[in-house]
Amino acid sequence: MNFCSITSGSSGNCIYVGSEKTSLLIDAGVSGKRIEAGLNAIDRTSKEIDGILITHEHSDHIKGLGVLARKYNIPIYATQGTIAAIKSISSLGRIDEQLYCPIEADQTFDISDLRISPFAISHDAAQPVAYRVEHGGSAVGVATDLGVYNDYTVEHLRNLDAVLIEANHDINMLQVGSYPYPLKQRILGNRGHLSNENAGRLLCEILHDRLKTVFLGHLSKENNYEELAYETVCAEVTLGDNPYRANDFPIMVAKRDCNSPMVAV
Repeated sequence: MNFCSITSGSSGNCIYVGSEKTSLLIDAGVSGKRIEAGLNAIDRTSKEIDGILITHEHSDHIKGLGVLARKYNIPIYATQGTIAAIKSISSLGRIDEQLYCPIEADQTFDISDLRISPFAISHDAAQPVAYRVEHGGSAVGVATDLGVYNDYTVEHLRNLDAVLIEANHDINMLQVGSYPYPLKQRILGNRGHLSNENAGRLLCEILHDRLKTVFLGHLSKENNYEELAYETVCAEVTLGDNPYRANDFPIMVAKRDCNSPMVAV
């Protein structure tokens, strides 16, 4: 199984997961042209995509969805609440009703040879989920846009070979920054986004000997920067209550403007 971030950040998100016979996207939050370029960089094309897994309906996760789905007739997998929210967004244009494939949190399903496990997350969207994808004994996970995590979240992220988790903001940068107070409270709240510190603490809960790669994703453009996210998460891991140090694992920041390295698991 191959795993790659095409783009990740507060302005747009799109992740590739695939086997030799199946190719999926998790979210399509940038233009169809940008997604196609990202796929071409890993020797794939949009017409090869077998499905798009949508986490929730915010623009940075669905901006290119309408164009891609219409042009290539790609099935869209999302919860009923997310599908209803997507249908209410006129800027996406009309999407054929038959392309929508309703899913439920905690209800595993298969797309060809990939097994998909959606699980609920705490975010201010209609019915958001994160995803775990498994194939042939290997597993990857994508968990962004969660204000808090708990034992349920940790359980769904255990025993992964690779993971992309949110490290959205530095708390101090957010608090002293230019955002209006209500927006700051929303981001810091239980239905907002994970800070760098909390990303590191979540990572401490799911580390194990087989974990090959950690991507830090969904960084805020205004309230974070790559080096700070990386150093903060690494400090949490090394100083945290776990048997590992940060340099025991490849930890890298997923870029907002180019593909991450492809990870084979």
